[in-house]
Amino acid sequence: MKKLTIYLLITALIFASCKESKKPKNVILLIGDGMGVTQIYAAMSVTDKPLSLERFKIIGFHKTYSANNYITDSGAGGTALSTGHKTNNGHIATDSLGNTIKTILEYAEDYQLSTGLVSTSAITHATPASFIAHDTSRYNYENIARDFLDVDIDLFIGGGKKHFMKREDKLNLIDSLKKKHYRIIDGIENFNSESEGRFAVFTAYEHDPEYRKGRGNMLPLSTQKAIQSLSKNKKGFFLMVEGSQIDWGGHDNDIEYVTTELIDFDNAIAEAIAFAKKDGETLVIVTADHETGGLTLTDGNVQNKKIEAKFSTDDHSAVMVPVFAYGPGAESFTGIYQNTDIFFKIMDALGFEQ
Repeated sequence: MKKLTIYLLITALIFASCKESKKPKNVILLIGDGMGVTQIYAAMSVTDKPLSLERFKIIGFHKTYSANNYITDSGAGGTALSTGHKTNNGHIATDSLGNTIKTILEYAEDYQLSTGLVSTSAITHATPASFIAHDTSRYNYENIARDFLDVDIDLFIGGGKKHFMKREDKLNLIDSLKKKHYRIIDGIENFNSESEGRFAVFTAYEHDPEYRKGRGNMLPLSTQKAIQSLSKNKKGFFLMVEGSQIDWGGHDNDIEYVTTELIDFDNAIAEAIAFAKKDGETLVIVTADHETGGLTLTDGNVQNKKIEAKFSTDDHSAVMVPVFAYGPGAESFTGIYQNTDIFFKIMDALGFEQ
């Protein structure tokens, strides 16, 4: 009996060790731009069904300040997540002196993973740009678009076609993408994710419309199709998905704009979780770059799906923002840490070396 007990104990320890050491093959990073805990609870309060975010068991918080400001912008916030470095507001994957910093997407390419970006804004906007471009100004959209040609990203989906084709320098980057064997597709509904190759899927000339003004299921559908396309690579993939316009609702101090965008973003999270549950080798991380609006809920009624809200600013705030994680490697995302730690936690989960 004693030998049997020892055997069972050793077996349990070996099993636990193997379970703890399991590494993800894929990482899906979902960024709700401007999404703080109040935005999440506002959406919880008005939706008819529980959010996918409520299913996460592993939750942490990160500190958002930038290298030169207590309140970050999306350029510095995105760069912290994508590179592990705090930088000045407005910078895109460059340090405070303007030096280029390698991004997690570029590391993934070095390790032969498939890579993708999805956004409901222009794909050249600050957050997606910080994963693929390098510039000291997030507003140099034409330069950022040109940087897409220097990286062998497999798939990007979003607005911003204007910055690739109607440019002051007269370059036609659409033709340049075609020369690099990208298939150019207008509209996510026209993208066949079963097809082989590399894809540039433009969903808008500039930015996509608000969800409540006709964007439809572009974000969750794009997330689903991006996963289907990238998961063909047996070595794995890295995908960043941004719910861009939660932030814009905060800037507008429009609570309905905030909640409808967050619920749409949550539907994209549902697609990631559904894949991760089935796949078993995918780490899903959901976070924000910062909070927008200084949102406070002053009253509400969960039975009637009503809330009353006030904003303290039409800009970003400095509060910590939440991190949710699911899948192999998720346990390292608990606690309170710097926004830059997200990068290092992903690098460690995937076994990448700098």
